Amino acid sequence: MAKINRLSTRLSNQIAAGEVVERPASVVKELLENSLDAGSRRLDVEVEQGGVKLIRIRDDGSGVEKDDLPLTIARHATSKIHDLDDLEGVATLGFRGEALASISSVARLNLTSSPDDSGAGWSVQAEGRDMEAVIVPAAHPRGTTVEVRDLFFNTPARRKFLRTEKTEFGHLEEVIKRLALSHFEVGFSLRHNQRPVHALKPATSEAEQDRRVATLCGPAFIENAVRLDTQLGELRLWGWLGLPTFSRSQADLQYFFVNGRSVKDRVVNHAVRQAYQDVMYHGRHAAFVLYLELDPKGVDVNVHPTKHEVRFRESRQVHDFLFRTLHRAIAELTPADMKQPAGATTEPGGFNTVTRPGLSSPAMPATGVQAGEFREQGRLHLHNQPSRHSGFGSELSPARVADTMQAYGDFHPAADSVPVAELPEHNPEEAPPLGYAIAQLHGIYILAQNQHGLVVVDMHAAHERITYERLKSSWQEEKVRAQPMLVPLSMAVSSREADFAEEHRTALEKLGFLIQRMGPETLLVREIPILLRHADVESLVRDLLSDIITHGSTDRIEHSINELLATMACHGSVRANRKLTIPEMNALLRDMEITERSGQCNHGRPTWTQMSLTDLDKLFLRGR
Repeated sequence: MAKINRLSTRLSNQIAAGEVVERPASVVKELLENSLDAGSRRLDVEVEQGGVKLIRIRDDGSGVEKDDLPLTIARHATSKIHDLDDLEGVATLGFRGEALASISSVARLNLTSSPDDSGAGWSVQAEGRDMEAVIVPAAHPRGTTVEVRDLFFNTPARRKFLRTEKTEFGHLEEVIKRLALSHFEVGFSLRHNQRPVHALKPATSEAEQDRRVATLCGPAFIENAVRLDTQLGELRLWGWLGLPTFSRSQADLQYFFVNGRSVKDRVVNHAVRQAYQDVMYHGRHAAFVLYLELDPKGVDVNVHPTKHEVRFRESRQVHDFLFRTLHRAIAELTPADMKQPAGATTEPGGFNTVTRPGLSSPAMPATGVQAGEFREQGRLHLHNQPSRHSGFGSELSPARVADTMQAYGDFHPAADSVPVAELPEHNPEEAPPLGYAIAQLHGIYILAQNQHGLVVVDMHAAHERITYERLKSSWQEEKVRAQPMLVPLSMAVSSREADFAEEHRTALEKLGFLIQRMGPETLLVREIPILLRHADVESLVRDLLSDIITHGSTDRIEHSINELLATMACHGSVRANRKLTIPEMNALLRDMEITERSGQCNHGRPTWTQMSLTDLDKLFLRGR
């Protein structure tokens, strides 16, 4: 008997199904992607027992001709690519040509389709050991219906790995949620055990898109998110960015799409973490729904069987674009940008929201637009506008930064000129966003009055952020200053790390490190940044080299210096129980309004919150 045998068609397809079909959610993903590629504008999904007993998907796409039906369930058959050039720039969600063949090998699959409006169509299913296609006529409108019954009925070992019905349906619903978020122009409906779960109409306008995001991600997300839209060359990033104060204990509200495809990518995750690292509380995760658009030839989607991962051809460029766009959007979220128009409501965490007609959940205020534009648009749009704070650092000097370590009254010699606890009587639009101070509570909180009600400010957290941002600006002006080590540090490293240190010696010198290679696996550190003279140099250098090897560059030095500056700012800011005068409190409020990221302190805690007159009336049952 020969040792090498040719596998049967069914067995080879079942092996392939091990990569493609993990659970009912995997089947739904593949079938819906096929429907979307066929140009469908309406997708109806019906499942039973979490998708194990039945999955029925009906679309109104282009349908399949009778002669092509046998190929739909054949392995390595697809209409989406024809040669290698097509594979290098895949613009469709599916392209492998394995999904239907794999599904039909582990379940009972029936596909019915019609390419026209005649009402006549054809149905195909695979039968027998060799999975021969059997075609019969069937009545069907334009489009395709796929029924998948009894998943893993012939592979009981695989079926044992399925979870409870509730768990499997949760994964299935998540797949539909991701596709609904990436294809606003398509309507989706979902029924489970004859009960409707979702009925999403096509969303073409911004208000309708907001409503769909609120439905799928929760009203709280859309209330605490800003919408951005930035383009640089062929790269475009748009979507909804959650505020730092709307952080999560888990990364369960992070949706990122590349050319309409939901992906989980290390480059993307690293860029997002960098953008939030200065404002996110330790151990918390950001929330976002973001869309990256670029030339299909600039991204390789053929790196994972389930197509969850991609590889960017210019990963460094993509990383920098994502980081700079998100970092700027977060930095520009200042109280000055959150001036409330009439009819607005307020949310905890110091961020105001605006209720718009036709949207049950309010939307966050705009940044980077004028107040009048905000009242008209009601949503943030960033169009590569230069930061209003770009010249802020030029006004600083080391002496002024040193002054921040003193009492706040000395830091603002002109504070006496600030109005005290008064709002303009004739033109309330001239009132500052954080209003005017009226009192100090227990030496910790500043109570201020603005045109909407009461503003409560944590004075230490707010001053800490102000001091920190000014220290960073001053540091960036002076650049990296290095000092020689009294005793050079000898380090044993791998040959790869030594090669990278030698290759990137010039770049390391710009970061303040003078590192020489003394042998195949030995490095000698002679100079370090002056601000990091008390740091663990060996660990820092190892992390530095690891970043360069992994990402092609490093922000390790900047991050370490920022941690040091944050500590300096914390110790140099006004402390609790320090009594401030009204002018000093007003000076602090004005500085908050012009300081980047002033909504959070260096540790990610909110610095201020607003209570509207409506909120206060509810506390005292006024008007009832």
